[in-house]
Amino acid sequence: MYLNIGPNKAVRKKDIIAIFDLDSSTVSLYTRKFLKDAEKEKRVELLSYDLPKSFILMRDNKIYLSPFNSSTIYR
Repeated sequence: MYLNIGPNKAVRKKDIIAIFDLDSSTVSLYTRKFLKDAEKEKRVELLSYDLPKSFILMRDNKIYLSPFNSSTIYR
């Protein structure tokens, strides 16, 4: 089954490791460092030019920044 995580982007549910809310998760220094390192390694993909509200960690170590709320994606 596929899950819509952003405009024109759907991924397989079984490939998702976790869905995080950017507002609450980036309070942690470790999460900010993790995202910064992933961005340097070019593993982060911005799905829209709108302000990202969540990020999705995939099994292939790719990270998607989504304009959708984490609760919206989870439903």
